[in-house]
Amino acid sequence: MKLFFVILAAVIGIAIVGYLGYVWYVNDVEQPEYGAVVQDGDFEIRDYPPMVMAEVTSSGDRRDAVSKGFRPLASYIFASEREGDKIAMTAPVTQTPEADGAKTWSVRFIMPSEYSLDTLPKPAGAEVRLVEAPAQRRAAVRFSGHATDESLAEQEARLRGWLQARGIEPSGPPTFAYYNAPFTPGFLRRNEVLFDVPNS
Repeated sequence: MKLFFVILAAVIGIAIVGYLGYVWYVNDVEQPEYGAVVQDGDFEIRDYPPMVMAEVTSSGDRRDAVSKGFRPLASYIFASEREGDKIAMTAPVTQTPEADGAKTWSVRFIMPSEYSLDTLPKPAGAEVRLVEAPAQRRAAVRFSGHATDESLAEQEARLRGWLQARGIEPSGPPTFAYYNAPFTPGFLRRNEVLFDVPNS
């Protein structure tokens, strides 16, 4: 019985540490601001302002591609190879296939709002590109847990169905958004599937 309470206390302690880590991470990193046009449970339609991003192109399965894309982007913001100051980490990291079903992906870090294309440090090589995304209306579905291929496909289907019921046609392939540090427990994680949608 004593061993049971020791294990229980350890599990509770791990959960508390995970929760505190999650709270610290969410409060410490900048996220893009948007205006909510429609809110319906875990579905939203949002208006995003123009955003400056650092992006790379990677290939392969979704999980391998985001991992490969993350490394040069992290090297860029942490000034591992380039000159200049480090750039603060933001959330989310996004991943978009070049087309539905494609295995070539754009992986992006959204840059802090204090920067413009002119004020960002130049990448060391050609792998990392700095781009400005225009203002865009996007539909989103938010969910917790680990972002697996299965969960993303399920949520993508839910979002497509929600849009179809409203007569809205997505513009292009989905974007997957990952908000949390790797150590965040699954029940505290925030993931999203997003589609660009028409403004009208």
